[in-house]
Amino acid sequence: MNTDELESALMRAEIRVLKIQTKLHQWAGDDPRRRFDDLFNLVADPAFLLVAWDRVRGNRGARTAGVDGRTAVSIQLGQGVEDFLDGLRTSLKDRSFRPLPVRERMIPKAGGKWRRLGIATITDRVVQASLKLVLEPIWESDFLPCSYGFRPNRRAHDAVAEVRFFTSRSYEWIVEGDIKACFDEISHPSLMDKVRQRVGDKRVLALVKAFLKAGILGEDRVLRDTDAGTPQGSILSPLLSNLALSVLDEHVAQIPGGPSFSSWERHKRRRQGLATYRLIRYADDWCLAVSGTQAHAETLREEIATVLSTMGLRLSPDKTLITHIDEGLDFLGWRIQRHRKRGTNRYYVYTYPARKALKAATDKVKTICRQNRNLPLEVLLHRLNSLLRGWTAYFRPGVSSTAFNYLRAFTWRQVIRWLRRKHPRITWKELRRRFCAGGWWPTDGKVTLFNPGAVSTTRYRYRGTKIPSPWPSTT
Repeated sequence: MNTDELESALMRAEIRVLKIQTKLHQWAGDDPRRRFDDLFNLVADPAFLLVAWDRVRGNRGARTAGVDGRTAVSIQLGQGVEDFLDGLRTSLKDRSFRPLPVRERMIPKAGGKWRRLGIATITDRVVQASLKLVLEPIWESDFLPCSYGFRPNRRAHDAVAEVRFFTSRSYEWIVEGDIKACFDEISHPSLMDKVRQRVGDKRVLALVKAFLKAGILGEDRVLRDTDAGTPQGSILSPLLSNLALSVLDEHVAQIPGGPSFSSWERHKRRRQGLATYRLIRYADDWCLAVSGTQAHAETLREEIATVLSTMGLRLSPDKTLITHIDEGLDFLGWRIQRHRKRGTNRYYVYTYPARKALKAATDKVKTICRQNRNLPLEVLLHRLNSLLRGWTAYFRPGVSSTAFNYLRAFTWRQVIRWLRRKHPRITWKELRRRFCAGGWWPTDGKVTLFNPGAVSTTRYRYRGTKIPSPWPSTT
């Protein structure tokens, strides 16, 4: 199959997959208790496998091999995409497909800790992507609006905007929640029970369980069984973790004073001195906004710990805190805090980059400048620009001008120091002529250092429950 034929087939496959996903989403929404029995044929459907392959191939991780050493490029140049997908479909249909162990990579975290990343084989990633295409529309009809992480059309900015929205409206006490090793400790039996609530097809259930039990090939080349958790980094893990953590969303929604109660009932509770609650969750990071007292927040924190234990999860004692909005909290890299507006007596909730996030950015700038001393200035500027553009784009919708200007000054100093170390005998006049086009801002003629201070800030509009579904209604 040549490139034009593959693109044409992919276009037809995407149309077919979208139509089927829309039907699955609508059926699941119409009947919250419906269990879907014939899903395996969709997982092995040529259209679903082709779309899954395209998404896996387009991901940056396609260049990384699993335990079998194969990548997307090696399959394209060797076996060929059509033969690869035909063989994969055959192995799924005759039930001979078996997931291979994921390859472990340890990624450093802040504070000297390490995060375990699991790299599945390219074949397993395609099957997982196909599974996700089938299961996600069904479970999306059950997920509540308070969850934002790893869900279509939702982003971290929505979660931060929701925290700001409610803390500006009497929800002044915050339970900052952090789940300890969430991806590593999810109970497999409890998770499979949640899967069975919607999936009745035993072949799909067996496939999901096989991925959970595939094992891990550690960096020490020792194969270990996986008795709990979902490998962080796999395509299916975010969806399964959201399914597991939906028990938290559902519990807070149903408790007295939760979002499932009407506004009149919540107002009545507040007049009686009782609390009302709102949960905002992004993957395993969550915070609970409480309109009440600190005692109300402490009580519900204990309840949440009990609810999470049903899925084999634990709250991190060091990171699960109760704070007042005047003291502020860090959430998803943002600092959210109520301040008095300068020149007035009015108080507003502001969002701006947290010190930890700013320090992480400056540390990366410093590392790039230290590691690229012998490379041309153009290469250094390209790497810095990529980092600075991404960081400022994320923090642009907030009160971020001060942080942007600080990052601008810090980056300028690091680049100038890099130039002076690289050319120790150069004068300031010569440095400005050769590397700043006669001015003070670093440039090599082709690439100019990105200026974070020139980025204008804006305000992210809170969308609430108006976030559109990726699967439009057929009616």
